Amino acid sequence: MDATDLKILRIIQDDASLPVAEVAKRVNLSQTPCWRRIQRMEESGVIQRRVALVDPEAIGLGLTVFLEVETGDHSGEWLERFAALVLDMPEVMEVHRMAGDVDYLLRVAVASMGAYDNFYRKLIALVPLKNVTSRFAMERVKFTTAYPVVPAPA
Repeated sequence: MDATDLKILRIIQDDASLPVAEVAKRVNLSQTPCWRRIQRMEESGVIQRRVALVDPEAIGLGLTVFLEVETGDHSGEWLERFAALVLDMPEVMEVHRMAGDVDYLLRVAVASMGAYDNFYRKLIALVPLKNVTSRFAMERVKFTTAYPVVPAPA
């Protein structure tokens, strides 16, 4: 990827709904070469998909909970079962396998404390866990989905 590709990525991470003509204009290319670059990045998996970002408060999912999950079982079978379980739970927005004293970190979006309690009860009933620590977000200070796209060091 060259500097123009990186500029394109910065632009479309900010607003993927921009027409190709506008993106091309901003990077000083004609429309067809710009479109080809975007297509190449989509085909190679650099651009995975284009989505609409939704305000969780506006759709009634204003409570964000971070779950630190510890398991006593680190087998491949347990991992597959846990992964399948959380992939099927719409409240789970992100799952990260961690290094250190916590095995997994989950970000969960729910409507209320009662909805979280229902989610929590379902989670602990479906898979054996050693410990689950819940941390409730009081305020979202910063939120972005855009990665800092910068040239690779020489």
